Amino acid sequence: MYPQEFRHSLSIARRDPDHLGEGTTWDPRSGHLITVDITAGLVHLWRPGSSERETFSTDGEVSAAVPCRDGGFVLAVEHRLLLRSEDGAQTVLAEVETHIEENRFNDCRCDPQGRLWAGTMSRQRRAGEAALYRLDPDGELTKVIDGTTISNGLAWNASGQLMYFIDSTTQRIDVFDFDPLSGEIEERRPFIEVAEADGLPDGMTVDAEGCIWVALFGGGAIHRYTPDAELDTVISLPVTNPTCPGFGGADLDVLYLTSARHRLSPEQLAVESLAGSLLAIEGVTPGRPTNLFVR
Repeated sequence: MYPQEFRHSLSIARRDPDHLGEGTTWDPRSGHLITVDITAGLVHLWRPGSSERETFSTDGEVSAAVPCRDGGFVLAVEHRLLLRSEDGAQTVLAEVETHIEENRFNDCRCDPQGRLWAGTMSRQRRAGEAALYRLDPDGELTKVIDGTTISNGLAWNASGQLMYFIDSTTQRIDVFDFDPLSGEIEERRPFIEVAEADGLPDGMTVDAEGCIWVALFGGGAIHRYTPDAELDTVISLPVTNPTCPGFGGADLDVLYLTSARHRLSPEQLAVESLAGSLLAIEGVTPGRPTNLFVR
């Protein structure tokens, strides 16, 4: 029994199985939900309520597709951040860590001012080999945090004065003081500790009440924490590897959640038919508007 008892309903939004579904993002410009299949190099655009999905491919593993205020997307593909225009043309915005072949970009989110925050990860989970970067609207790229392993979830509180960050193998959500004007962060400290038995903290999002929802890869659940870091809600899921939550729909009142077949054994896949599906949770507190990239 947890303090907040949602009368939620869990359903399957799309059964099309992704190998490593990720990057759940609501696109307010078009009314599409954006997700990616990282290992297949695919970006999916799906309008809830529709049976059809538009998909385009990239030339490598794609971990994020972030909508831009003026049209198009920023794609995180392998070591590159690419600007993809509405006609499909692509321009390289930045390239990092090309000397570490096993690394790639991972989760990417924009802050409320439209700066892009993009983390990298070590595919082999080599400690300290990755980093977190900030891409400003003028195109300047700054390494903000060094020595990460799997840079993952990113989110900001309602006032925009706190930034939350997950480096998954630390089993923590950390929090920073955030300067909205400069985009500088300081005073990193642990905010939430996640027990290893509960799974690896992966993607996260913040709802309208300022509570944090985090997917627990390998743990088959999603947790909600209050702004005071109290565990508020646990929702068990029909998939072992949930990856990235994100609110969508016109009223941002559906919590969508990608999942993965990645790292499941043949025996697990034989019984887990929904692995890789897109899930939908209704009846929870609505989310907050998507921050768009400004360029």
